[in-house]
Amino acid sequence: MSSDPSPARPEPPPAPAPRARRPRRAFDRDAALAVALREFWTYGYESTSVSSLTKAMGINPPSLYAAFGDKRQLFSEAVELYSRTYGSVSLEGPDARTALARALKHIAADYTDPSHPPGCLVITAATNGGPGSEDVKSELRAMREATKALFAARVQADIDAGLLPDGTDAEGLAVFYAAVVQGMNQQACDGVGREALERMVDVAMAAFPEPAGR
Repeated sequence: MSSDPSPARPEPPPAPAPRARRPRRAFDRDAALAVALREFWTYGYESTSVSSLTKAMGINPPSLYAAFGDKRQLFSEAVELYSRTYGSVSLEGPDARTALARALKHIAADYTDPSHPPGCLVITAATNGGPGSEDVKSELRAMREATKALFAARVQADIDAGLLPDGTDAEGLAVFYAAVVQGMNQQACDGVGREALERMVDVAMAAFPEPAGR
C-alpha cells in the first residue's frame, strides 16, 4: 500500500551576514608619521614615493591610505608635526635685536643637529618640485612668509616703542634675516657646522640698526 509523500520541509532563511569589522590598525600612527617626516625632510616631497614611504614606515600602501588619506595629506601632517617640534621659532626677548639673535642661534643649532636631517623641511621639501606640486610649494611658501611677517612685526614693535629710530625699515630687515635663514639652511645641507653658522649669525646681527638715541 502506497502513501502520499510527506510535504517537503521549507529551507530556513539564510542567516544574516555578519557586519564587516573595520580592521584594527596594526601600527603606531604617530611613530609612522615621524618616520614619514624624516623621509620628506631628507628627500623632498616629489622625490619621496609612496613605495619608499611605506617601506620606511613598515606598512603597506592600503594602510597608508587608510590612516593618512594619500601622500599629499600625509605630507601636510608631517609639515604640521615639524612645525610643532623642530620648526618652532621663538622671538622672545627684551628687544628685537636680542630676540632675532636668539632665534638665529637656535636655528644654527637645530639645522646642524646630527639627530635629524640637516636644514629646514619648510625651505627644502619643495625645492625641486615640478608643476604637479604647486600646492605643496604654496603651502611651504606661506609658512616662510608667515615667519618673515613675524620678524617684521617684532622689529616694528621696537620702532613703535621708541627703541629703534622711526626710519627703520622693518620689512627690509625681515627680508634680510629671512634670507640669512635660507642661507643657513643651504650651508647646513652642505655640511657646514654649528660654529660656522653661529659666526654667520654674529655677522648678520652687525647689520641690525643701532637703538634710538645713539
